[in-house]
Amino acid sequence: MKNKNSFFSGKFIIYLILSLGAIIMVIPFIWMILTSIKTFGETTQMPPIIFPHIPQWKNYSEVLRLFPFGSFYLNTVISTVCKVFGQLVFCSTAAYAFARIEFPAKNIIFLALLSILMVPSQVFLIPQYRIIQQLNLLNTLPALILPGLFSAFGTFLLRQFFMTIPKELEEAALLDGCNHFQIYYKIMLPLIKPGLIALGILTALWSWNDLLWPLIINSSPDKLTLSAGLAFMQGQYTTNYALLMAGSILAIWPMILLFIVLQNYFIEGIALTGTKA
Repeated sequence: MKNKNSFFSGKFIIYLILSLGAIIMVIPFIWMILTSIKTFGETTQMPPIIFPHIPQWKNYSEVLRLFPFGSFYLNTVISTVCKVFGQLVFCSTAAYAFARIEFPAKNIIFLALLSILMVPSQVFLIPQYRIIQQLNLLNTLPALILPGLFSAFGTFLLRQFFMTIPKELEEAALLDGCNHFQIYYKIMLPLIKPGLIALGILTALWSWNDLLWPLIINSSPDKLTLSAGLAFMQGQYTTNYALLMAGSILAIWPMILLFIVLQNYFIEGIALTGTKA
């Protein structure tokens, strides 16, 4: 009985800590929702007020009226879909080659690829900008998409999944006359479905929230993404935080919905990552 009581008390403490952490994480999101339905005066009032006196739902329609959210959404969706598709294709093929195919200097090349993860992404901004400039792609959608079609992280993530698949499956497929592409496409890809979904979600989140690159590469309002468009809602001296928060809510709800729908695959994919080196 004593061991049972200590077990339940230990679980209670764990759940209490996790619940407190969840509440702390959710508070900023709740504050953003409440701010989005306040008046401008209520957002700047000191001391701050939590609940608006009269909810200003018109802030959402005002945001859609003042800013071309349709173009922002279209650019963001096109960029995100292309990046997700590109990373799933290119990263999975590269990961399969590093995990299952023997070729000269494979480990050295893989270590060189992993070294990219040790360098801050800001270091690549100038070289990437120069390449896009030389290709005459400034202020275009391809400029948003091309640098995100491949990632060292995606290759490493999927390689770990390929490494967990027994070699007997591959050997049996070779005996049946399959080539490497057939093994990759018909056998390996279905077995790493959780990893593909996890990479797809991570890439979608990164692409949807990407701010720095869209601000650097594009200046035309009709080529901006949601994150870059929201940045222009912040004034130099004063900012209408109610409209800014309303725009933020409109921008983030697709990613919240995506995570809710695919959260089981996402958690499974991250949990299984790195089970075999």
